[in-house]
Amino acid sequence: MTEPATAAGTSDKNPQAQQPRFNRRLLPPMMLGSVLNPINSTIISVALIPIGDALGAPPSKTAWLVSALYLATSLGQPVVGRLIDIFGPRRLFLISTGIVGLAGVLGTLAPNLGVLIAARVLLGFGTCGGYPAAMALVRSEAKRTGRDSPGGVLTALAVANQTIAVIGPLLGGLLIAVGGWRATFALNIPLAVAAVALGWWRLPKSGGRGESPQRGRVAAQLDLPGMALFAVTLTSLLLFLMNLHPRDWYLLVITLLAGSAFALRESRAATPFIDLRVLAGNTPLLATYGRALVAYVVAYSFLYGFSQWTEKGYGLSPFRAGLVQIPMFLLAIGVSIWSGRRKGVRSKLLVGALGQIAACLILLTLSGSSPLWGLLLVALVFGVPQGLNNLALQNSVYFQADPERTASSAGLLRTFAYLGSMVASSASAASFGKRADTSGMHELSWIMLGAGAVFLVMTLFDRSLGRIGTSD
Repeated sequence: MTEPATAAGTSDKNPQAQQPRFNRRLLPPMMLGSVLNPINSTIISVALIPIGDALGAPPSKTAWLVSALYLATSLGQPVVGRLIDIFGPRRLFLISTGIVGLAGVLGTLAPNLGVLIAARVLLGFGTCGGYPAAMALVRSEAKRTGRDSPGGVLTALAVANQTIAVIGPLLGGLLIAVGGWRATFALNIPLAVAAVALGWWRLPKSGGRGESPQRGRVAAQLDLPGMALFAVTLTSLLLFLMNLHPRDWYLLVITLLAGSAFALRESRAATPFIDLRVLAGNTPLLATYGRALVAYVVAYSFLYGFSQWTEKGYGLSPFRAGLVQIPMFLLAIGVSIWSGRRKGVRSKLLVGALGQIAACLILLTLSGSSPLWGLLLVALVFGVPQGLNNLALQNSVYFQADPERTASSAGLLRTFAYLGSMVASSASAASFGKRADTSGMHELSWIMLGAGAVFLVMTLFDRSLGRIGTSD
């Protein structure tokens, strides 16, 4: 990675001309790697019904295709993020994006639902590296250039993720119309090839802190016991959330025991996997993680619930179900670009919270006989929080996290978001049961409304948000 040379004779009176700029050659692999997860998160929303019809599985079973990816990614994001903090982004980026390609092959050839779920697990682990790697590169470039607030780059990342997240259903519907539901898995093969090629050519080869760590030092920094306890805690919790039922009480017991052991281990480890001592003292960052959880309960309940209802409850084809969400796509991108010019996050989160609540109220008025413009209206309203919340949460973590743990902190943001998505998946499966009908969609809307209200309250009473990006 080269720094732009200073032209001979440049005046000392123009320091901006001498200050190095962000290496824009990094942007293509950063953005492509970071969107691999949202594209696989959203494209499946319109494929659930065709997959269920083809394999004879009801919505309560196909929901595992959603849950499997988030279970794997929730575990993998902070682990891969920590590895990126130690080794640097390049090698983890190449390994993880290569796994995405393998998962694409497995999903395309899957003979049954079980193999398809395994492909989604593999996709979850494979898409873990892109976003933490991108955030680590943003931090390292900020340090190299002396520009501590690379707002334009953070906005570009958020817009790229937002674009893919919202256009995913339309792309999925188009792929299904052309090549069937297997085409939504096959898409990962060319995407992975492109990501590996871009990462190989453009990502810097230096380590996480500019040096190659020794093996013994790396082993100590990895904190393998802490990672294992974290995995057991999160897996048992997510398995409980996937299928809420009193008979699964033992999963909560395992969660509590493993979580207590994890907290004890991390409080005593010299180099903990997740430094709970620092995290516990960083209340603003903890509040951001909490907001991410409830925000994504709403966002993913809408993504999966609304998409399934428009197909089964309203009678649209997968392609037309994707088309209905075009207003959300257009408005979300415009809102992200416009709001990205402003560094503050509190107003974005407040407007995003109100937008979620408004959209949930509109959902409660819809039925199978509603005019098409009603569906377009709710998608349009949802475009506002879709364009604001992701950007604001990402920027919050960037400014609130320990700079030495940027990648792992970014990974934890995604983990909490995926916890929210797991709750959303469980709520969708419980609300719809064997058929995605209107009564189930209304039941899901009440759950979304409750989560949206919690998000609003958490934002209203968090005064620390006002200190982020208050000066240009």
